[in-house]
Amino acid sequence: MTTTHWLATMSETLFGLVLAGGDSTRMQRDKALLAYHDQPQLSWAYQLIAPFCEETFISVRNRQHDEVRDSLPRIEDELSDSGPAAGLLAAAASAPEQAWLVVACDLPFLNEKTLDHLVKHRDPESMATAFRSVNNRLPEPLCAIWEPAGLQLLREQVEGGLLCPRKALVRADTRLLDPVSATALDNINTPDEHKDAARIIDSR
Repeated sequence: MTTTHWLATMSETLFGLVLAGGDSTRMQRDKALLAYHDQPQLSWAYQLIAPFCEETFISVRNRQHDEVRDSLPRIEDELSDSGPAAGLLAAAASAPEQAWLVVACDLPFLNEKTLDHLVKHRDPESMATAFRSVNNRLPEPLCAIWEPAGLQLLREQVEGGLLCPRKALVRADTRLLDPVSATALDNINTPDEHKDAARIIDSR
């Protein structure tokens, strides 16, 4: 992508996307439907990011239907067996010149303060704005703002056989932010992690 085209496609507004198309294999039940905050996690995450976005959607697989998913605006994956990249690329295809605030559905400790920091420190001239992981300092791709140029880079990477969104952000001109909270981006993947997270949230 040339610099001229890149600058021409920068978006001032944000669309929101909650990634909810995973198989939840390790959890052994649908992570999007777990209730940490007295409602399904997918609904909670959607409501959390919606105030920061002009329009907000959920990302789902083809033929993935349930009462919660069917109640929200949805974008279906273009690709199969491509993980989060499939949702990101389907969103990009639906609005190619739009920047996207993307979050995974399995982040029950995510909060308004973290999202506000991300949005206020967005650099639309970068390919993305993301937090550094508290564990390894690498970009966190599933609570990030992806600019059109970053999503184009991801598409080229996927077409070359590399599906990992984090590797795209490592390769990209990504603005990296220090975490606001040590736990806000903790994703919950297993039954034991679910029990611990629910206990912590209930105690608050």
